[in-house]
Parts: sequence; C-alpha cells; structure tokens
Amino acid sequence: MRNRLIATAMLAASSLAMVAAPVAAETRHPHRVLVCKDVRRAANTGTVIGAVGGGLLGNAIAGHGNKTGGTIIGAGVGAVAGHQIAKKNAKKSCHYEYR
Repeated sequence: MRNRLIATAMLAASSLAMVAAPVAAETRHPHRVLVCKDVRRAANTGTVIGAVGGGLLGNAIAGHGNKTGGTIIGAGVGAVAGHQIAKKNAKKSCHYEYR
C-alpha cells in the first residue's frame, strides 16, 4: 500500500514537471517582435500626395507644348518619391516588443 502511494505521488510529480517545463521555457525566452504603426497606409498617402505635387510641378515646369507630358512624368516621379519618403518616415515609429 505504501509503495503504491509513493509510486502514484512520483508519477503525479513527474507529470506536473513535464507539463510545466514548456511553459517555463516560453516565459524565459520571449521573442523580440518589431511592431510598427500602419506603414502601408502612410506609404499610400505619401504616394497620392507625391503624385499630385509632382504633377503640379511637372505642369508648371514643362514648356507650352509639353504640359501633358510634363504633368504625367512629374506625377510618376512624385508618386515614387512620396511613397519612399512616407515609408521611411512611418518606420521611424516602430519599436520592439517582447512576446
């Protein structure tokens, strides 16, 4: 009877240790995760603002017969520049969290 009680207690203790081990391992080594605000939304806004600004500037700089071409080229260049600038600025608000 006594041996059976000891064997049951040992089995319960070893089962508890096996279940608790993965939980303890997860809490000791949390993962570092980069958390950013909505970078895609900021980059899209920068693209639109850059395209409009570039189109206006291209139209103003282009010669009299090339207003349409200047507007299209200016809008394209402005969109790319606005996207890259907004994406870079949006990533400045990122931080690391441990999960």
